[in-house]
Amino acid sequence: MSNIYGELITPDTLQIERTLPGPIERVWRYLTEPELRQKWLAAGPMELEMGGEVTLVFNNNSLTTAGDLPPEKYADYGGEHIVRGNITACDPPFLLSYTWPMGDNENSEVRFQLTEHGDKVRLTVTHSRLLKSEQKLSVAGGWHVHLEFLLAQLNNQTPPPFWATHTTLEAEYARLFK
Repeated sequence: MSNIYGELITPDTLQIERTLPGPIERVWRYLTEPELRQKWLAAGPMELEMGGEVTLVFNNNSLTTAGDLPPEKYADYGGEHIVRGNITACDPPFLLSYTWPMGDNENSEVRFQLTEHGDKVRLTVTHSRLLKSEQKLSVAGGWHVHLEFLLAQLNNQTPPPFWATHTTLEAEYARLFK
């Protein structure tokens, strides 16, 4: 597990960064192509244009090992669930941003920025408009573990157990965000 934690850069905005193996076009493909994205986050189509539709089809239980079950509060998020949003910015292979529903007719926004650093790529994920404390903790733990899976995929490594790692990270973020 990485020791690089995300941080609240404003009261409602989480930012987390990772240095990934390049090239940048490869990382972009893992952000945008459903068959690669499902290996670390979620499957589903994405229209890469302003206002384009984003459909993320999550199945977090498929990312983890046998016996690693979701905690009770995330039981509904183990199997397939769908998140729909719209593209708010797209500049391949450097920038991708889209809305992310948070319930109660609230939309947050997630932004991926890619920057080349030699043969490495700096990925900055910024998730804004997180209005509730429990959203911040869930999103921070979620992005952290999903990015661990992305890094493992890009390095051809086995990722950690999804739910056990998420539970540990969410508790750590609760301590960090006090």
